[in-house]
Amino acid sequence: MAKIVSTNKKAYHDYTIDTVYEAGMELRGSEVKSLRAGKANLRDGYAKIKDNEIWLHSVHISPYSHATYDAPDSVRIRKLLLHRREINKLIGKVREKGYSLIPLKIYFNEKGKAKLELGLAKGKRSYDKRATVKDKDMKRDVERVMLRYK
Repeated sequence: MAKIVSTNKKAYHDYTIDTVYEAGMELRGSEVKSLRAGKANLRDGYAKIKDNEIWLHSVHISPYSHATYDAPDSVRIRKLLLHRREINKLIGKVREKGYSLIPLKIYFNEKGKAKLELGLAKGKRSYDKRATVKDKDMKRDVERVMLRYK
């Protein structure tokens, strides 16, 4: 069973997620121990394509408290590890108007490897956000009424 370290709840509010990809991350030193302690923040994170590689920007992984020396920068740019076929597909999609790559979740898989769930997303407009909130509220009200009559 996968252990979830951090999720980007705001991504589902601000974007419509079309496709989700699983990517490895190139981590240094004590960053893995810091992730195991749950010290990550995906809120402002995004991924960029540069030289046919995908790089993760603005994801904060706090320095590990018991690290002895050489703690890496907490918001450094990290390389994402994907198959070449997936990278080529993402390059084609991101070149289309309005698509961006947003980190959705950091977790450890069954083998203990740190993975990042990367979403191919399109930005929502304000009226889309209002419609989403309205739908969520209606579903909650219906469930509340259904529980009363059980």
